[in-house]
Amino acid sequence: MIMRAKKQLNGSADEVETAFYDALSRADLEALMLLWADDEEIVCIHPGAARLIGHAAIRASWEAILAHGSVHIVARKVHVVANMLTAVHSIIEQLEHAVNDRAEVHIVATNVYIKTPLGWRITMHHASGAVGQAPAEHSRSAVLH
Repeated sequence: MIMRAKKQLNGSADEVETAFYDALSRADLEALMLLWADDEEIVCIHPGAARLIGHAAIRASWEAILAHGSVHIVARKVHVVANMLTAVHSIIEQLEHAVNDRAEVHIVATNVYIKTPLGWRITMHHASGAVGQAPAEHSRSAVLH
């Protein structure tokens, strides 16, 4: 497989996350894969599926998902932990459905980003399905020590 050269992505981990969900909504596999780090130790875990490691396995999984069309997700950020080189986003993914008679389903996801010489990149996407109401937004005022 020929890997296209990755372009510089300036900006933040937040912007990469926005581009990730945008690529899913457009079923754009190439744009989606350009957001991942060059490291072969990248990890992706889809809800109810096995852990995937490396570009080939992750690309194949997204290709199979996007073969059925675009995926429309509204991502609500719940919590962010970041430093100069790493950002961890714990978010709730709300799946948008054309039919409203389905039970409310949301995905609890963790997206991990690293800052590389080419900008911020995804190093891990881990998602788990959940049924019922989505957890409330994180509130720092509830922190007890």
